[in-house]
Amino acid sequence: MKIKAMKWLTTAPVALALAASLAACGSGSAEPTGTPTDALAGSDQQTLDQYTTADVTPVDQIDTTKLGLNTEGKLEVGTLSDAPPNIFIDPSGKFTGYDNELLRAIAGELGLEVEFVATDFSALLSQVQTKQFDVGSSSISTTDARRQNVGFTNGYDFGFMAVVAKTDSDVKGFDDLTGDLRIGVVQGTVQDDYVTNTLKLEPIRFPDYATVYANVRNGQVDAWVAPSQQATGQVKEGDGTVIAESVVNTQNFTAYAVAKDNQPLIDALNSGLDAVIADGTWSKLTKEWYPDREMPADWKPGSKAATVPQN
Repeated sequence: MKIKAMKWLTTAPVALALAASLAACGSGSAEPTGTPTDALAGSDQQTLDQYTTADVTPVDQIDTTKLGLNTEGKLEVGTLSDAPPNIFIDPSGKFTGYDNELLRAIAGELGLEVEFVATDFSALLSQVQTKQFDVGSSSISTTDARRQNVGFTNGYDFGFMAVVAKTDSDVKGFDDLTGDLRIGVVQGTVQDDYVTNTLKLEPIRFPDYATVYANVRNGQVDAWVAPSQQATGQVKEGDGTVIAESVVNTQNFTAYAVAKDNQPLIDALNSGLDAVIADGTWSKLTKEWYPDREMPADWKPGSKAATVPQN
């Protein structure tokens, strides 16, 4: 695999992260060499609509014996362990977070058990593609580049991107990101693609969110371009860091990844998603995990026929 030259710093945390990043490239899903995706270009409802199904099959008409699962009756799910509030392991050892709790509810509608397994994001989509996992759950932005390799459900969330920096930094937002800064990203993410291909800068790539944030805190990285949800989950009062800017992106909705040729499973998950939207579970979980977040006016979850109950 051809790898672009990366910035190298001699401090241990960054050096270790780069080594892990290079090792992951062999089986990862990094997109920085692909067609640029301007993740902050804004919403294009026409683009979203071409991927959103008109309606779904009612859940009681889904034959769960024909979903092509690795183990009949069970969803084997690849997810992350360190990206609150979306996907993480709580102190009791339970996989939880918004994305995973929503998937549990969807599986419940279908009468399926769920088994979560931790992995790195850089490997997740290739693991879904090769059916090591039935489903990928990781706040995955559904870019056209990713659609070449895996299939996606209808959207269940939208995206924000953020810039995280030290509290006393001169970096106040995206406009301050320049080539003389050490910019951290998690390898293979939309943020990696954005910094590399849209901003035309060379980021320092890390294997996970906790590691890149640790390097912002200790000053080895000047700024972290992050999913806003993960930035919110990592930045704590007293850490000396701040979310300098957060910008909404609804150009590519967030969805669960499934092997591209497993349309029955995609259809079933879409049915379960519409069901948990209709019964209010989606709204309840969204409010629970994102109590202060406003919903974009030009976006809604599920199929085009889905109806979000009014509060």
